[in-house]
Amino acid sequence: MTIAPEQSAWFASTFSAMVDNVERVVLGKRHVVELAFTAMVSEGHLLLEDFPGTGKTSLARAMSQSLQGVSSRIQFTPDLLPGDVTGITVYDQKKGEFEFHSGPIFANVVLADEINRASPKTQSALLEAMEEGKVTVDGVTRSTGSPFLVIATQNPIEQAGTYRLPEAQLDRFMMKTSLGYPDLASTIRILEGTSQAHHDLAPVITPQVLVGMSDLARSVFVHPLLLDYIARIVEATRTARQVRMGVSVRGARALTKASKTWAAARGRTFVTPDDVKGLAEQVLAHRIVLDPEAEFDGVTASAVIGQILLDIVPPSRSDLM
Repeated sequence: MTIAPEQSAWFASTFSAMVDNVERVVLGKRHVVELAFTAMVSEGHLLLEDFPGTGKTSLARAMSQSLQGVSSRIQFTPDLLPGDVTGITVYDQKKGEFEFHSGPIFANVVLADEINRASPKTQSALLEAMEEGKVTVDGVTRSTGSPFLVIATQNPIEQAGTYRLPEAQLDRFMMKTSLGYPDLASTIRILEGTSQAHHDLAPVITPQVLVGMSDLARSVFVHPLLLDYIARIVEATRTARQVRMGVSVRGARALTKASKTWAAARGRTFVTPDDVKGLAEQVLAHRIVLDPEAEFDGVTASAVIGQILLDIVPPSRSDLM
């Protein structure tokens, strides 16, 4: 069933209201906030590679408050254990039974701060939760709830004492982007608001409504020619001479799902080539493993995606009618 025009209009107004609400705290970063909500509505996760103090925690808290949800923050350190993320089972002597003490992964918005500072074993504790929305501890599987978004951060400068995220985990993130420093005008507005201890936002929607938005986004129409366009983009990443490992099928599905949400957020019932091109770098670039010689020559994954988008001709408007 395809999304109806009145449903797409409601979707667009609600999406815009959520972004407006978060922008009251995260100033001057509307596009990044839109990407974050796109990942959340598309049932994906977000990786932020950014400098300290750019508002990553504020973004996670504001998103959670906007949907009246629960947020948590995990500071990843070398001594962090998997149980510190997922929770542990503890024996209660009074009751004579084991009780599960849930970890911070059980929240609507989870900020995994400096995720690459924890050991690979602890990083892997996120894999099942990010892929299936479930956590298994001592043979018992529990749902993390819905909606569920992991916003992970890593510092692009300080690499000493860090563990590079394996490709299998990078592939779990729907998008990778950065907040970056605010512009001059936004910085002045931030400084003007330093007298406020906390920014508590009024909720715009409930978690149940956001789950309904995810259902609507899935029903946005994608023309077969656009599916072919996405498949050709992904295939080109695998055959590019600078690339050692291209984009997986999971990446192609992520680009399709994100494009549907992006289209609905603009009040449309269908995806356009511009939706795909506008999201391709954020969704696909972090999934590419470059050849070492290409990296040495200064080639970036973003540049590879950009060249592929130039080389592959998208379907025309008349073809999609």
